[in-house]
Amino acid sequence: MELPTGNERYFRMSVEEFDTEKLLTNAARQRDQRGFDDVLIIDVDAHHYETESMVEIVEFIEDPVLRQLARSAQQIAHRGSMFTLGRVGYQDIGGRVTRYPLRSLEQTPDDGKHRDVHLSHRWMDAMGVDYACVFPTPMLGLAMHPQPDVEVCLARAYNRWLVEKVLPGSPRMKSMLYLPFNDPAAALKIVEDFGDAEGVIGFMVTSVRHRPVHHNDYMKIYAAIQERGLPIGFHSGFNWDDPMFRTCNRFLAVHALGFTWYNVVHCTNWVLNGMNERFPNLPVIWIESGISWIPFLMQRLDTQYRMRSSECPMLRKLPSDYMRDMYYTTQPMEMPDDMDLLEGTFKAMNAETQLLWASDYPHWDMDIPSVIWDLPFIDEKAKRNILGETAQKIFKLDVSARHPNHSSAVAAE
Repeated sequence: MELPTGNERYFRMSVEEFDTEKLLTNAARQRDQRGFDDVLIIDVDAHHYETESMVEIVEFIEDPVLRQLARSAQQIAHRGSMFTLGRVGYQDIGGRVTRYPLRSLEQTPDDGKHRDVHLSHRWMDAMGVDYACVFPTPMLGLAMHPQPDVEVCLARAYNRWLVEKVLPGSPRMKSMLYLPFNDPAAALKIVEDFGDAEGVIGFMVTSVRHRPVHHNDYMKIYAAIQERGLPIGFHSGFNWDDPMFRTCNRFLAVHALGFTWYNVVHCTNWVLNGMNERFPNLPVIWIESGISWIPFLMQRLDTQYRMRSSECPMLRKLPSDYMRDMYYTTQPMEMPDDMDLLEGTFKAMNAETQLLWASDYPHWDMDIPSVIWDLPFIDEKAKRNILGETAQKIFKLDVSARHPNHSSAVAAE
């Protein structure tokens, strides 16, 4: 394969193979230097590219008409059709993030395990990750599809493929299954149909959508997830087609603001409409928005609430207190020049008990476990909580196979 470069005449590059273990050599070095073999590490947000397995996924589409339309769309992720999953943007920075185009070249054993299992184990082992929650990638923009039935059919097909073909091949791979929120009844049925499947540790809503998370149509879904003792996560993203983001002329701006903005709006609606009071035993996780927005939103909502509390009759405490009851993933964690800002953010959100490490691998802005382990202002107990022990409690994971000294009692609660 020839990679595109800035100057094709002088710097043309030819690549015949790709190896995740070589790519992550420095991550493996940090793993050994910091002794991560003795640390429980759970990645709460990692990704695979479901489009690479779309030929398999299409066969799980239950509607025969939509299945035939999907079959007819050759190279489904790359050409215009009703099943196009791509979004406007250029995360690979013009080909400079080489693992994007090269991952398809990587060889995996033909031993009956799905290719995604082999690839996931390689990056997990390199970083020292014990368990990973795996999400789709292009499908995170599916909520903006103009046809709700397409979101439903692909969500069910993807979830069935994941629980039947991928997750059974690795006890280390887990997932919070995609909920097609544009059709609340279909989303509830996914909870009912797949809530007990092997490897399912919760459910995920893509935040790039325009339906309010506090709408009454969703109450049965939240109740069903709460009854199962599972968490719900809101995974953010970007959408350059959003009228406000069309004012941005740089992808950097859309990416920096979009991943934060959608979760800011949904979190605001969740808190002010008393959802924490209505579902006090439902763990809520805000995913892939960084963390700098959390103290900002706490201050804004508290200030407004003190002046207009009559508009939020269900609240029994300050909005910031409800936000401290919820959970947040690190990635991409902001690293300011003034570390006092980051320390203040950790303090505001009670990071020791509410923050969950996430790599976001293999995306261009991924983080490895050392971003938490090397922080100078938190102790080792807090670092271990953030890297895995808090996630173990939320997801009720039995980790004894990887860490025999960890009690499995948490998983049985």
